[in-house]
Amino acid sequence: MRNILVLGGTRFFGKRLVERLLEDPGNDVTILTRGNAPDAFGDRLHRIHADRTNPEMLASAVLDQVWDIVYDNICYSPDEAAAACRIFKDTAKRYILTSSLSVYDPRPEILTEEVFDPKAYPLRGGGKDDLSYQEAKRLAEAVFIQQAAFPVAAVRFPIVLGEDDYTKRLHFHIEHVRREEPLGIPNPEARISFIRSDEAADFLLWLGRSELTGPVNACSDGSLTINEMISIIEGAAGKQAVIREQTVDEHMSPFGIPQSWHMNTTKAQTAGFSFLTLADWFPELVSDLNRSYDHN
Repeated sequence: MRNILVLGGTRFFGKRLVERLLEDPGNDVTILTRGNAPDAFGDRLHRIHADRTNPEMLASAVLDQVWDIVYDNICYSPDEAAAACRIFKDTAKRYILTSSLSVYDPRPEILTEEVFDPKAYPLRGGGKDDLSYQEAKRLAEAVFIQQAAFPVAAVRFPIVLGEDDYTKRLHFHIEHVRREEPLGIPNPEARISFIRSDEAADFLLWLGRSELTGPVNACSDGSLTINEMISIIEGAAGKQAVIREQTVDEHMSPFGIPQSWHMNTTKAQTAGFSFLTLADWFPELVSDLNRSYDHN
C-alpha cells in the first residue's frame, strides 16, 4: 500500500489527480485542505484540515506519518518551500512540486529545463505577497532542489486549460470574440504552450511512479501563436475578433505575452511519457466552451 498525500486536491487538475490516484486500490490517499472547497470523494480517502501557509498548523496536521509521495500543488513561495523541507525531512520518500512555465522569461527559442537552473539560483526568503509570481516560483523550486533531504521533481506546467478551469482565461477570449469586444494582444505572433487539465493530472500520476527528479517541463505536443488561437475561436464563434495592441486593462488578454513562451518536453518524453497533441484537443475544447454559451 502506498501512502500518498496531496496538498491541493479539491479542484481543477489537483482534483483530477486525486480521482486517478483513487482508481488504484494500492493507494492510500490523504488530501490536505482548509475545508473551504467541498469534494465528492466521500469515504474513499482521508482528509487533513489545515492551512498550507501556516507551518505550525501544517506540521501538526501531518505529524510523523511517512509518505511514499507528497504532491504539492499549492506551494507559492520560498518560505512555504522551506517549511515543507523541514516538516517532511524524515517522512517524505518522494516529493512532486507543481511549478510553472513562469520560471522562464518569454523568449523566441523553445525552452528546455536548463534555461532556468534552480540548483544555482541564489536563495532568499519571502512569502507569496512579497514576491512576483515568477520570482516566488523560481525560489520555491530553488529551495526544494537545494535544501530538501528527499528526492524532488518540479513540474513546470504552462497555462492549464479545461472546461473545469476556474480561472476561465480561455472563456475570456471566447466571450470577447462573441461580443465583438476589443481584445488587447501585444504580440499576436507570440507562440505559447498549453496543457489540458486531465493531461496535467495524468502527468502528475505518471511522474509519481517514475524516478525523474529536478525540473521537468510538461505541456501538450506543439504550440500555438496567439493569432492561431484567436482564429480557432473565430471559427467556432462565427465572428471576427477585434484585436488591439493595447486597450484598457479589463480587455487585455491573459495570454497577451510580449514574446513566445513555449517549452521542450524531451526530458519527460525520453523517460516514457506521451503527451497529447495540442492541435487535436484545443479546437474541440474551444467548440465545447463556445457551445456552452448557446445554452445560457
